Amino acid sequence: MELKILKETDNRLFNRKEVLSEVESEITPKIVEIAELLSKKFSKPSENINVIKIDGRFGTKKFNIKSNIYDSIEDKNKTETKTKKQREAEKKAEQERIKAEKEVKEQEAQEAKTKEAEKSEVPKEEVKEQEKQEAPAENNTEAPKKE
Repeated sequence: MELKILKETDNRLFNRKEVLSEVESEITPKIVEIAELLSKKFSKPSENINVIKIDGRFGTKKFNIKSNIYDSIEDKNKTETKTKKQREAEKKAEQERIKAEKEVKEQEAQEAKTKEAEKSEVPKEEVKEQEKQEAPAENNTEAPKKE
């Protein structure tokens, strides 16, 4: 794939370069591929590049690309609006991160309990009995016996 710059405009208001370029390729290039080509050309990280449009014409191998290249990721996030799909993906990733942190904390607490029990040289059966007693009532599946 060969990238050819057709027009480059420096937009100081948004701290970005607005670039219109052309790529010759057998198939429609992917946004990630275009971002990598532009990052090499302008010496910027691919995260700072927003590919707006890839426009191809029927029967040709040339594609016009409209993109914005930002100086920093903060400028990009401040200026560009995110799609619903992007916002949901970020929200899901944040929830998974929080869940993973909770699991790590619970695991560390469990390890601390077992180390503490080992230090006091309490048999493992007693530790298990203590954990059962400390467990909330919701976890008990046994129904009370009626006589």
